Amino acid sequence: QVQVVESGGGLVQAGGSLNLSCTVSGSTSAAHKTMGWFRQIPGRERRGVSCMHGDGVRTIYADSVKGRFRISRDMIKNTLYLQMSSLHTEDTGMYYCAFLYIGNRFRCESSSDYKYWGQGTQVTVSS
Repeated sequence: QVQVVESGGGLVQAGGSLNLSCTVSGSTSAAHKTMGWFRQIPGRERRGVSCMHGDGVRTIYADSVKGRFRISRDMIKNTLYLQMSSLHTEDTGMYYCAFLYIGNRFRCESSSDYKYWGQGTQVTVSS
């Protein structure tokens, strides 16, 4: 059984920083598996924020976070990270970690492309 657990969310003022972590455990190793971060706000669909290919090199960022967010991973610890800086109020939302890509080509758009999800961690950016 695969478990995906996020941590690191919280309340921060605009312009501040937060670091999210996502650890995968269970029967499937996270090493060399494509993973990503998605954000969801009430009444809206889950949207990709940043994803990292299983090769640990290729990354995708949503236009709104380019230059402010950085995705990284530790293959040994089965952990994915999202460093968020210069946060905007529009970055507010529930952040979900996605694990095990099942789509055709590498992208960071659709939640249907991933098999496993964490419970989410709330990020709130105040003005």
